[in-house]
Amino acid sequence: MPRTDAYIKVELDLDQNEKPERIAAEICRMIRRVYGVRSAEVSSMVDKES
Repeated sequence: MPRTDAYIKVELDLDQNEKPERIAAEICRMIRRVYGVRSAEVSSMVDKES
């Protein structure tokens, strides 16, 4: 079976008390559970001023 890497960009609007690392980990967990993918990981995070 061929394997493919899909790179997805997600932009988050977070409250000041939310941790971006926690939200990113939760997104990866949901992708693994819902789609049954082999792996999901955060490769980088970029903070942007609003």
